[in-house]
Amino acid sequence: QVQVVESGGGLVQAGGSLRLSCAASGRTFSNYHMGWFRQAPGKEREFVAAINWSGGRTYYGDSVKGRFTISRDNAKNTVYLQMNSLKPEDTAVYYCSAKYYIGSFQYRRPADYAYWGQGTQVTVSS
Repeated sequence: QVQVVESGGGLVQAGGSLRLSCAASGRTFSNYHMGWFRQAPGKEREFVAAINWSGGRTYYGDSVKGRFTISRDNAKNTVYLQMNSLKPEDTAVYYCSAKYYIGSFQYRRPADYAYWGQGTQVTVSS
């Protein structure tokens, strides 16, 4: 199985930027599609972005489209989430997730992913 660890969260003012990183270990990173989700207190886990194993296909949730960018570096076993124009409603714990690349790439639901990190807190002040 693959292990993933998020980093890069923190406190930022509205309009600012953060870049989250997710480092993977344990298996061949390029064999996994990767996703980012977030969860605010009292809310369900929400799809943020996903990227296929090669980095050739990316997908975004409607609330972050045009502001966030997902990317990956298979040589560094790392996936990134660049977050720009942050809003207070982006405040949440952000989770990195991994899914083995065999089969169709269903990416919007938490249940589509088998492996999860512990999360990193992102707080956007107004």
